Amino acid sequence: MLCKLIAMHPKNPFFKDYDFELLIQHYAPLNEFVFVNTYGSTTIKFGDKQAIKALNTGLLKAHYGIDWDIPEHNLCPPIPGRLDYLLHISDLFVKHKIRMLDIGTGANLIYPILASCHLKWECAATEVDRDSLRNALEIINKNSCLKGIDLRPQPYKNNILENVIKPDDIFDVVVCNPPFFKNRHDAQAKNLRKTKNLGLDEKESLNFGGHSNELWYKGGEEAFIKKMIGESVGFIEQVHWFTVLVSQIEHLKNIKRAVNKTNPAEVRVVPMALGNKKSRFIAWRYR
Repeated sequence: MLCKLIAMHPKNPFFKDYDFELLIQHYAPLNEFVFVNTYGSTTIKFGDKQAIKALNTGLLKAHYGIDWDIPEHNLCPPIPGRLDYLLHISDLFVKHKIRMLDIGTGANLIYPILASCHLKWECAATEVDRDSLRNALEIINKNSCLKGIDLRPQPYKNNILENVIKPDDIFDVVVCNPPFFKNRHDAQAKNLRKTKNLGLDEKESLNFGGHSNELWYKGGEEAFIKKMIGESVGFIEQVHWFTVLVSQIEHLKNIKRAVNKTNPAEVRVVPMALGNKKSRFIAWRYR
């Protein structure tokens, strides 16, 4: 059954059900994955990575005129939820001309694409994986409207903000979708649990793809975010808002404590939802 996209940002254009007829007009291969379920709704199987990729390709082409592709093994993000994050961030500002830095943009480049095309923000993006960087650059080169995106390699795997924020940079906001898991075993175990909860068999394993650097970090999500918080103190004068998605609510208490130890001027936790999935991001600033 196609879930309604509920409790999303009121300005999110993907709040309603997808217009599959329109999307197929812009990306014909999507038709292979579209079917009418037992409730009479036109939908796709959202546990199928290929279907999600085809849906994303159609959405980006139909709504923004973007030609987009990613390798089979890379993370394939749900576009409505990614846009929701950016729309909630836009509520933090009175002004409309925003300069954004995306940490770990991946091969999909999705945050700079949506920020550039939907919100008209100026964007820079970082990535540590060279193959992902090459694919992100290919997307930019294929789409003239994305030429303004400043793509920056992160030379050190143990750094997040350091080495990519230059001395003369000023950013209104940093965004980040951190690695979720502690290691490969943790990723596989949680992926299998989610597959069973959705009633899929193991051949249909729910996985939006992802390289190791996209999916796991030593110590997991909490360790990554705490590292980012520690580094943020070094850029108090250069970044207005630091933000990061927190996928696991049980980590939120310790993450908030870590932020508060750095004496921020303000901390916010913003709840979000995509269908039945609840999420949130934490935002903090020092000035």
